[in-house]
Amino acid sequence: MGRLEKMEGKKEINSGNATILALGKAFPHQLVMQEFLVDGYFKNTNCDDPELKQRLTRLCKTTTVKTRYVVMSEEILKKYPELAVEGLPTVKQRLDICNAAVTEMAIEASKSCINKWGRPLSDITHVVYVSSSEARLPGGDLYLAKGLGLSPDTKRVTLYFAGCSGGVAGLRVAKDIAENNPGSRVLLATSETTIIGFKPPSVDRPYDLVGVALFGDGAGAMIIGSNPIRDIERPLFELHTAIQHFLPDTEKIIDGRLTEEGISFKLERELPQIIEDNIEDFCDKLISNYTGINDREYNKLFWAVHPGGPAILNRLEKKLELSPDKLSASRRALADYGNASSNTIVYVLEYMLEEKSDNNKQDSDWGLILAFGPGITFEGILTKNLTSY
Repeated sequence: MGRLEKMEGKKEINSGNATILALGKAFPHQLVMQEFLVDGYFKNTNCDDPELKQRLTRLCKTTTVKTRYVVMSEEILKKYPELAVEGLPTVKQRLDICNAAVTEMAIEASKSCINKWGRPLSDITHVVYVSSSEARLPGGDLYLAKGLGLSPDTKRVTLYFAGCSGGVAGLRVAKDIAENNPGSRVLLATSETTIIGFKPPSVDRPYDLVGVALFGDGAGAMIIGSNPIRDIERPLFELHTAIQHFLPDTEKIIDGRLTEEGISFKLERELPQIIEDNIEDFCDKLISNYTGINDREYNKLFWAVHPGGPAILNRLEKKLELSPDKLSASRRALADYGNASSNTIVYVLEYMLEEKSDNNKQDSDWGLILAFGPGITFEGILTKNLTSY
C-alpha cells in the first residue's frame, strides 16, 4: 500500500489507490409508470392474450419496480411498426435506433459527471465504455469521445455484452488503468437500451415478460483517478481489491443471442439460488484483503449491490443475514429505474451517498460493490467511503 494522505474535511486516502471522483447519469425522455405498463405494452404490440396479460400484471407487482425510463416510444413504433411484429428480421432497424440512443445518453451522463468533477475535459486521459445494447465498428467509445470533444490521443477501451456485471467490470478496468498510469483520469461510461431486445408477447417465450416488467434504459458515468488534487477534486470512494470469478458450467443460466430479430435473452429460474449458494465465499475472498472485518461481520460493511431483481437481493440479504437497511440503496435504484443493466451500479452509489448524508452515520466506512452477469460472472470491489460526515 502507498502512503496515507489526508485531505481537508475528508478521510485518509491511500496514495496510489484509485478513487471515484464524480458520478453522473442520464435517461431518455420517456418515463414509464409501472401501473400503466401492461396496458400500454399490449396495445403497442397489438396483443390481446388475457393469460399473458395477467401474467405480466403479476410480474410487474413482484419486481418492485415503480418507474423506469425507456427509449421506446409510440413515435418509434409508428416509424418502425415491424418492431412489434413477431418473426420479422429487424436487427438493422434496432441497431440504428440503439446506436444513436446509447451515444446520446452516454454523452449526457458524461457531461454531467465531468461538470461535477470540476476539472477540464482535456484532463481526461482514458475512456472505458460499456454497453450490451449496440454493435458497430467503430464502437460507441469513439462516438462518445467525438461527441464530448476529447483529444484524439485519449486511450479507449470497450466492454461489450457484459450484461448486468458490465458496470462493475468497467470500474475494475478503470481502476487498473488509473493505478498503472500516474496522473491519469479515466472516464467510465455505461449506456443501455432495451430496444435491442423489444418483442411482442408470446406464449412460446413466457420468460420475455420478466424483462418487460424489470428492465429499464439509461446511462451512467464515473471519473476515476489516483492521488486526488487537493481543493479541486472531491473523492467519493477509494477502490481497493477488485476480483472477478465465473462459475463453471453456468453459461446457459443467463443466455443472450444476437439474432435477425435483435437480442434474445433467457434467464433461468435457478439464477437467484445459484447466486445465494456462491455469494458468501466470494465476499469472504474480498473481505480477506481487509483485516478490520472478520468472517460473517457483514453488517459492519456497506453494500452497493447491482439490483438484478428482488429475488436476488432477497436471497443475498437472507444468506448473509444483513439488516434490511443494508440493501436500501439497491432497492431504491430498482424501484426508480428498474434493472438498467450496467448503468444501475452508478444509481446505487448515488443513493448510497445520499443516504449517508441524510443519516449522518459514522459506521460502515468499508463496503463491497457487487454485480452478477453472464457466465455466471461475479464482480466485486472492496471499497472505502471517503465522504465527509
